Amino acid sequence: MNLAPANADTQLLTRRDAIQRAALLLGVALTPSVLQGVLRAQTPAAGAKPQHLTAAQFETAGAVAERILPRTDTPGAIDVGVPAFIDLMVGKFLTAAERRTFTAGLAEVETKSNAAHRVAFAKLAAAQQDALLKAMAEAAQTKSGTFFHLIKELTILGFFTSEPIAKNVTHYDPIPGRFQGCIPLAEVGNRAWTRN
Repeated sequence: MNLAPANADTQLLTRRDAIQRAALLLGVALTPSVLQGVLRAQTPAAGAKPQHLTAAQFETAGAVAERILPRTDTPGAIDVGVPAFIDLMVGKFLTAAERRTFTAGLAEVETKSNAAHRVAFAKLAAAQQDALLKAMAEAAQTKSGTFFHLIKELTILGFFTSEPIAKNVTHYDPIPGRFQGCIPLAEVGNRAWTRN
């Protein structure tokens, strides 16, 4: 009797359900290739070098991701390694059609940035980046499978599946202790998970 495969399938299903629910709450539709990639890959460490994208594409993808999830009182997309996650997903898990859409979208971002400001997207001021991305997001609203959908999906998944966010923001506990339904808040670090 071999229990390992069944146990692995159960864990895979549980993680898949968790990712799909998180995506639903965040308003992101998961493409099958991205879902498979998230189930099999871990977010690389921040500061990793590109393996599949060119250096320029990597920089543009990172700048876009940082505008989607900028640093506030929590780390930003670049801080937790989202550009390296995007690089990994593009190189190993996206379909050929999705890769073409993604790389064409990065080129379009650079073309629009150079046409409007004569400088690379990553070098623009945050307000200029936001204006350019807002125009792209509005153009993508009535379409599906666009670059903007892909970059948003990859950014959010890379961010929320990263170790720093799991440990420090969502406070993921891989081995939770005994359930205690009614205990003083001071005993659990004064964290209230809901606000009135």
